[in-house]
Amino acid sequence: MLFSNLTTFQKEYKEGRFMNIYIVELKAHRKGLIIWALGILFMVGACMGQYVALSSSGQSMNDILAQMPKSMQSIMGTGTFDLSKASGYYGVIFLYLLLMATIHAAMFGADIISKEERDKTVEFLLCKPVSRHKIITSKLLAGLINILVFNIITFVSSIIIVGQYSKGESISGDIAILMVGMFILQLIFMFIGTAIAAVSKNPKMATSVSTAVILITFILSIAIDMNSKLESLKYLTPFKYFEAKNLMVGGGLHWVFVVLSIIIISVTVSITYVFYKKRDLSI
Repeated sequence: MLFSNLTTFQKEYKEGRFMNIYIVELKAHRKGLIIWALGILFMVGACMGQYVALSSSGQSMNDILAQMPKSMQSIMGTGTFDLSKASGYYGVIFLYLLLMATIHAAMFGADIISKEERDKTVEFLLCKPVSRHKIITSKLLAGLINILVFNIITFVSSIIIVGQYSKGESISGDIAILMVGMFILQLIFMFIGTAIAAVSKNPKMATSVSTAVILITFILSIAIDMNSKLESLKYLTPFKYFEAKNLMVGGGLHWVFVVLSIIIISVTVSITYVFYKKRDLSI
């Protein structure tokens, strides 16, 4: 069976069928990627511009934020950062960059699986002499490239923009480790999106459900920061796996969360393949 699948894959690859779907998916989501990339550029630029304004006010941002209620500090994600430094301020805004990146990934994952049914173009896709296994593989590879490009844009723009305000502080290492954490979370939520789309009988609901999952897990992560009694629930929300305060000042990636991420990714990828192969696609 494995040899047969490999032979079929090689034949389809040589005939260009596999690559055609892959390229079509990249082109179909090119405009969306550009819009999201511009959004992340604006977010980084605007937030660091705010940092300049606050740092030039003559007041210590650390003192100001220390006087805020703990609930407000949790929402803002101030944590243990030194906000007098550009890297510390970037650590605070990273939570919201992460939220943008994961929403993009989940929406993309759901859309790339369900769009043919939603747009009533599934007949065109299925008439191609390509197996469903190859269809889903080409879609997932296109998704991987899409979120990788998004991550690289975020990384490069962060290095350039934050570097302008770093005053000689070394920031590349901190931002690089944050981007690794972001990429893993992008993978988690993209594959959650593909799994939801593969399981859902209503293709129009897949994107909404995927976004709802993100918001629920994000709110849970905030609630855990606000109430230490909820600390045991941190394993239920990926937003607690790669927090900036842990990545930058807490020793980097924790193997427990890396293993959990691999498990989640593996399970959701398997669900995507299994249910997409079995489902009756509505034409």
